[in-house]
Amino acid sequence: MEEIRKTVLVTGGARGIGKAIALKFAQEGYDVIINYNGSADAAEKTKQEAESYGVKAMTAQADVSDYDSVKAMIEKIMAEFGRIDVLINNSGITKDGLLIRMTPDDFNRVIQVNLTGAFNCIQNVTRIMMKQKSGSIINLSSVVGLIGNAGQANYAASKAGIIGLTKSCAKELASRSIRVNAIAPGFIETDMTKNLKEADKEKMLSLIPLKQFGSPEQVADVAYALATDAFSYVTGQVIHVDGGMVM
Repeated sequence: MEEIRKTVLVTGGARGIGKAIALKFAQEGYDVIINYNGSADAAEKTKQEAESYGVKAMTAQADVSDYDSVKAMIEKIMAEFGRIDVLINNSGITKDGLLIRMTPDDFNRVIQVNLTGAFNCIQNVTRIMMKQKSGSIINLSSVVGLIGNAGQANYAASKAGIIGLTKSCAKELASRSIRVNAIAPGFIETDMTKNLKEADKEKMLSLIPLKQFGSPEQVADVAYALATDAFSYVTGQVIHVDGGMVM
């Protein structure tokens, strides 16, 4: 009997933390779906890297903040793979600004992508996982969702919302053997953070007990572990990957 290969859907999987997660699961033998809503080139490159590990991969364009777009994406994935075992809600944007100057559009757009986007994906994928009677959902929060950050009221609110969403979904879905957890990364070195001034980096380092920044791969390792049977008794939890920044 042919062994069924598990599949993982990674939203925002073309670059950064999402890319690292997609490639980690590919290395471990998962078929990978890379969702993107920006550069198709970046998504295609990640797809090719995933395929180099001998698994099947596909790119899937969708704006996660648009429910119908997500629904159509899930239908395409099911037509191609027939199952979704792991959902990684990684899509996220920032539109930073001081509270007094933040426009309603900037606030709402970040909530729509980061929080409503996660809900849209969870609701559509949950129906599939319930039929499978198994599944793992991992939502990317942030230390900012736990402690706040000046100039990021919208982002912090969205990431705090992810934690509430995670815990509520975990309670609802546990009886169906679907686990829901969150990861709260701290300062992770990505293309976005490379442009920070040295003085700002030094200030951040002073807040991290381990005195080093994290890598996307370190977040990916935790995401993969949460999806495995080794964590089969873990649900509704927020795992900090932050070098001890928030305790």
